[in-house]
Amino acid sequence: MKIDVLLGLQWGDEGKGKVVDVLTPHYDVVARFQGGPNAGHTLEFEGQKYVLRSIPSGIFQGDKVNIIGNGVVLDPALFKAEAEALEASGHPLKERLHISKKAHLILPTHRLLDAAYEAAKGDAKVGTTGKGIGPTYTDKISRNGVRVGDILFDFDKKYAQAKARHEQILKSLNFQYDLAEAEKAWFEGIEYLKQFHLVDSEHEVNRLLSEGKSILCEGAQGTMLDIDFGSYPFVTSSNTVCAGACTGLGVAPNKIGDVYGIFKAYCTRVGAGPFPTELFDETGKKIRDLGHEYGAVTGRERRCGWIDLVALKYAVMVDGVTQLIMMKSDVLDGFDTIKACVAYRMNGEEIDYFPFDIAEGVEPIYVELPGWKTDMTRMTSEDEFPEEFNAYLTFLEEQLGVPIKIVSVGPDREQTIIRYTEE
Repeated sequence: MKIDVLLGLQWGDEGKGKVVDVLTPHYDVVARFQGGPNAGHTLEFEGQKYVLRSIPSGIFQGDKVNIIGNGVVLDPALFKAEAEALEASGHPLKERLHISKKAHLILPTHRLLDAAYEAAKGDAKVGTTGKGIGPTYTDKISRNGVRVGDILFDFDKKYAQAKARHEQILKSLNFQYDLAEAEKAWFEGIEYLKQFHLVDSEHEVNRLLSEGKSILCEGAQGTMLDIDFGSYPFVTSSNTVCAGACTGLGVAPNKIGDVYGIFKAYCTRVGAGPFPTELFDETGKKIRDLGHEYGAVTGRERRCGWIDLVALKYAVMVDGVTQLIMMKSDVLDGFDTIKACVAYRMNGEEIDYFPFDIAEGVEPIYVELPGWKTDMTRMTSEDEFPEEFNAYLTFLEEQLGVPIKIVSVGPDREQTIIRYTEE
């Protein structure tokens, strides 16, 4: 058996949660391989809306195993709140969810460090969600981290050492704080964590593969936020690309099967950082309003713009995408003309590849396509697609060199159309 991987190809918020929920019935296991509670995956079905931060999106399918892998960073307090809310709505977790002992813990002082570092940067701040993700990964790489498995062995000593080190840094930054309330909720979360299956996830994943189980790996954020290949330094602190599934779950590269790449029919970005196709006019505002483009975790307005095929082709290449999934097609239903960026102009030169830096001065070069001017939200088959929309799909497939397998025409699980169905 092979592991299939599901990734966002833009700057996050592509709609990964919904797609995992749609695909889950075809898999035995859903595994999350990187990121933390800065990533909010929104799912809507049966009249209910759910936002998952750390828990894999396959949790709503009762007979599936869900795994939080070693590449994830976990905040016990936020995890407890998220899990209890799901259980209260009728979705039992304790028998469905397994957590890697090697996943690193986000400490209360990590969140303080996140805020202190951002404040110290002033106008150069990255625009983090303030959840402590970056400082946690920093401790992981510097070999100072505290892991989930540590809560079972000599935990008080390890926590005290990490806390003391962080407080020394906070003192040097003259950062004022009160830790008591956050620490209380955090330790309650630690006790709650102990009720779950804490596992050696690399062994479990490979055992499940050897038993013939089908596994879907779920990524957080998006390819253009990857620590190595994204628009650095305005990126997240982990590898969001397909290779991150290998290191974040402990599987070999030759075990990777299909790679599903998710993108919106347009582009969005939250926080600071370059965004070549960003729109500052009424069109950008219209896309934001129609697409309800506000962060699931932070509530921040998302910056909106036309689709960027230069960046998207780069993501397809780096991830080895085999099938594409296009989200929020319906948001563009009312536009007379649709634009797509096919190249950049930098320093007077036209380029069609993603460069080392896309800071200010990058001008997008667009092609225009006719809009479809049709309400697609009630469509249930690709046979109903208007001619102009089919032309848009064909154009994208030709540009990207990969078939678009799934088209989403609304937020609900049922508003999902699968194309090229095999007989």
